[in-house]
Amino acid sequence: MSSSYAATFRDLEVYRVAIEASMSVFELTRRFPAEERFSMVDQIRRSSRSVCANIGDAWRKRRYRAAFVAKLSDAEGEAAETQVWLDLARRCNYISHDELANLLDVYDHVLAQLVKMIANADRWIVSPRPPSRGSAS
Repeated sequence: MSSSYAATFRDLEVYRVAIEASMSVFELTRRFPAEERFSMVDQIRRSSRSVCANIGDAWRKRRYRAAFVAKLSDAEGEAAETQVWLDLARRCNYISHDELANLLDVYDHVLAQLVKMIANADRWIVSPRPPSRGSAS
């Protein structure tokens, strides 16, 4: 999806997929053992939510290519971190092989979209609005 079709970050497919994945992570982690509540559960929820937050932040920074790319890169890093936590959750037998495979596929899709947006960052950049006449500077 190019920026000409998205009025807000909520219109971006990558955001919609990431937020659904984050909610799936939330639901899965509800059944993790209590002793993981302040370690693995906190970390995997934080990283999955951070993917979404960084996409939203990147959207607001589209006037500045470097800032836009940096926030998308942060989202990319958080998505990869979420995949690591999912791998660990599987190794601890907190999630099934199928649940792991499904979420890894979803995050691979998110990562591919983020990489494509970064590679085509200039298509997403918006020009700053010039100050209007008579406005205080």
